Amino acid sequence: MLIEILTGVVALGGVWVGLSARVVNQYERGLVLRWGKVHRQPREPGLTMMLPIADRMRKVNMQIVAMPVPAQEGITRDNVTVKVDAVVYFKVIDPVQAVIGVEDYRYAVGQVAQTSLRSIIGKSELDDLLANRERLNQGLEVMIDSPALEWGIHIDRVEIKDVALPESMKRSMSRQAEAERERRARVIAADGEFQASQKLSEAAAVMANTPAALQLRLLETVVEVAAEKNSTLVLPFPVELLRFLENAAKVTGQSQEKTD
Repeated sequence: MLIEILTGVVALGGVWVGLSARVVNQYERGLVLRWGKVHRQPREPGLTMMLPIADRMRKVNMQIVAMPVPAQEGITRDNVTVKVDAVVYFKVIDPVQAVIGVEDYRYAVGQVAQTSLRSIIGKSELDDLLANRERLNQGLEVMIDSPALEWGIHIDRVEIKDVALPESMKRSMSRQAEAERERRARVIAADGEFQASQKLSEAAAVMANTPAALQLRLLETVVEVAAEKNSTLVLPFPVELLRFLENAAKVTGQSQEKTD
């Protein structure tokens, strides 16, 4: 009889321990509700005991959660229709507020993120969405973090993932980029021609002051033309040689006059 009583006590003790013992993982906090009211501070990770029937535990994940925000369609400040999607990284910093302060904190954060994303689209221009995403990410983080703090949620960061443009806008941007590249090419070509003309002008000035340089350039040109193995090569008669002969003739004439 005594053995049966002891066996019954042990069995009841085992059932009590089974109903009372709970394990909280390292990345969780256990919020105990005793008769529907929050009891003490959230339980730390490890084995914890509760009162059967009276206590209920809600485990809250304390890890950073990556929540994708569905693509939101809106009109930018410069009247361009775009679709923008993003991702929100957040974590629970107050388990009590996350459970008591809001019915479903994940759903609430998602709704605030969608509303804030549509708002930021309407306040921004297309160039900002494409080039200044870092500033827009910070603005989104501030807009979402303000109401989330009331629910015990901290927004770690927000990232805009993609900006979808209409096909007509893509074609317009492609034409604009092509026109910009053509403009740059023309500017570079014109700048090259201007620099070349300056060098040619300087070279002409040097050759005008130094006839020997002109003759040297003429000989270089003859060598370059001769390298092409042409059958006929026409050379201009050097002007300097004509001047030399003319001067020589004048000197000879003057000498003869003096002799006479």
